[in-house]
Amino acid sequence: MTHDSPPTLSALRSTLASTLGWLVLGGLAFGLTYGATRWLQSRPAAPPETAPPGMVWIPGGIFTMGTNAPEGWDDEKPAHRVEIDGFWLDEHEVTNAQFGEFVAATGYQTTAERAPTADELLAQLPPGTPPPDPDTLVAGSMVFTPPDRPVETDNFTRWWRWVPGANWRHPEGPESSLEGRENHPVVQVSWEDAEAYAKWAGKRLPTEAEWERAARGGVENQPYTWGTDAPRDQADSQHPFHANLWQGTFPHENTAADGHVRTAPVKSFPPNAYGLYDMAGNVWEWCHEWYQRDLYSQRSRTGVTRNPKGPSKSSDPTRPFAPQRAQKGGSFLCNDSYCSRYRPSARHGCPPDTGMSHMGFRCARSPSEPPSP
Repeated sequence: MTHDSPPTLSALRSTLASTLGWLVLGGLAFGLTYGATRWLQSRPAAPPETAPPGMVWIPGGIFTMGTNAPEGWDDEKPAHRVEIDGFWLDEHEVTNAQFGEFVAATGYQTTAERAPTADELLAQLPPGTPPPDPDTLVAGSMVFTPPDRPVETDNFTRWWRWVPGANWRHPEGPESSLEGRENHPVVQVSWEDAEAYAKWAGKRLPTEAEWERAARGGVENQPYTWGTDAPRDQADSQHPFHANLWQGTFPHENTAADGHVRTAPVKSFPPNAYGLYDMAGNVWEWCHEWYQRDLYSQRSRTGVTRNPKGPSKSSDPTRPFAPQRAQKGGSFLCNDSYCSRYRPSARHGCPPDTGMSHMGFRCARSPSEPPSP
């Protein structure tokens, strides 16, 4: 056969078979490489150091924050994609015993233990509001006080009242104490109090995105921190109590079927998939940033948001005169008849100088931050 002779049929077949073989091998190699890369990327990043005492490593990654579900409130919509770096988070809420150690070491006085000034109160009220009676400017805090009969739930003042002498040592007022509640989450702490504790402990408050990432336990598209089993007023072997929530008719009838009228000791209920306790119910938990009511609708227009730190200031048309910090997790008062905010996507705002009998916190720490003392 001369060099310019056309190839024979057998030669063409041989060449084609060889080419196909290389293509198959190349495709297989690419597929294996791509698959391995995706698998490695999907694996939780290993913690960069030994776990700080009482903290759990939350791997970084991209997740869906917020919700589009019908039961979602307007401030938790729409669902959007967020990416965060890995971090450490307290496995449970800060307890009375832990907060007591902080106070003993520093002599810190919480906002509820200090009498407010007229200027502080007027700053959160509409212009022209008459100044308060000086006799009312005493140290105290807000306490959940259930009515003795059914009431309309359109006005929270029917079950919340200002109680002089209420503070973290006396959660329901001067006659209450922490005896037997050393392992309960500390309450009646403001955002300012939580920040002070976190700084002392060598930690910080988590961002909303970090908190929600942790609460979801690495599982996407689940309505609750434990999965899909909706809370019930009665538990059984198939449907246990998953969190410290309200059983009965809010706000006057609390059957306490889960064994807790108010707060529960930390670790009273099973942890989520990351090993975190009480990421739903028990107490609302302070987050680092300002609360902005329409934050999610604005953020959803920008694609994947990386390590969001929150807005530069508070914004809530329903409370225009009271700057608020964000809270997550719901509390022992949550019930579907009034508030279903025990879902991981739910959020709430509260003035940073305010403590209440269903508010607490837990702390976070980034790997680059110094360890706790």
